[in-house]
Amino acid sequence: MSDTIESFGHSLLQHGKEGNRIYLMKFDERDQKGLLKHMDALASKENYTKIVAKLPASQKNRFEDHGYQQEAIMPSYYQRQQDCVMMCKYFSEDRAKRENAAELEKIIHSVQEKAGEPPTALPELWYLRRLTEDDVPALAQVYQTVFKSYPFPIFNEDYLLETMNDNIQYYGVFTPNGLAAVASSETDPAHLNSEMTDFAVLPEYRGHQLALHLLLELEQQMKEQGYRLLYTIARSLSYGMNSTFAKAGYHFGGTLFNNTQISGSIESMNIWHKEL
Repeated sequence: MSDTIESFGHSLLQHGKEGNRIYLMKFDERDQKGLLKHMDALASKENYTKIVAKLPASQKNRFEDHGYQQEAIMPSYYQRQQDCVMMCKYFSEDRAKRENAAELEKIIHSVQEKAGEPPTALPELWYLRRLTEDDVPALAQVYQTVFKSYPFPIFNEDYLLETMNDNIQYYGVFTPNGLAAVASSETDPAHLNSEMTDFAVLPEYRGHQLALHLLLELEQQMKEQGYRLLYTIARSLSYGMNSTFAKAGYHFGGTLFNNTQISGSIESMNIWHKEL
């Protein structure tokens, strides 16, 4: 079952049992009086074990006073005028445990040594382009093949079509056999930032740095469209995805521990960001 996405006033929340958390995706200052109480009440009602909030840095002290701690930061997130902080609150000791911390740190240090490495060329007859409505069935199939489960309903063709016509731009790498790898850019025009996300490469096409090819193309497109801050929330134990963003010159912004349900388990996620 997919998570619920709903509004509270002018803010936007995502929550659900699979991730067992609340994610404050968009915060509006007009809601600050009632929002904290609402999220606590919702967490209590549904027995959620974590709240993660994406906030302007100006709200950091207010949320700290209510038991939140900062786990990550993205500089100049809001139109290059204010940083974004990722603040978290735990309702379970087990959820708050930072397991694999040494392994996570080792991966971060290792991939940072790869900054600036260019990708190898695509094989002959392989090409990359923006996806259209006609590509939606193949796009859904790639996601269904790569992921057991996901925090957003990317297996659903209607969802993909709706978001494609709204604020998400999807790109793919094609081989003579069809669509082999995909990624998307979830744009926020109001704040001039975009999330590089939903990377998926079919198993038989891995090893060709297709995620890096997609990232560099997405980045170029976002730059041409006037976006100023790009970021991702990557699976912390995925050496490949963390390496991809390090190679493209992204900076490590922190780890969201035990944060996101992907492929059947709760995983920690790394923030990487880049100013254009």
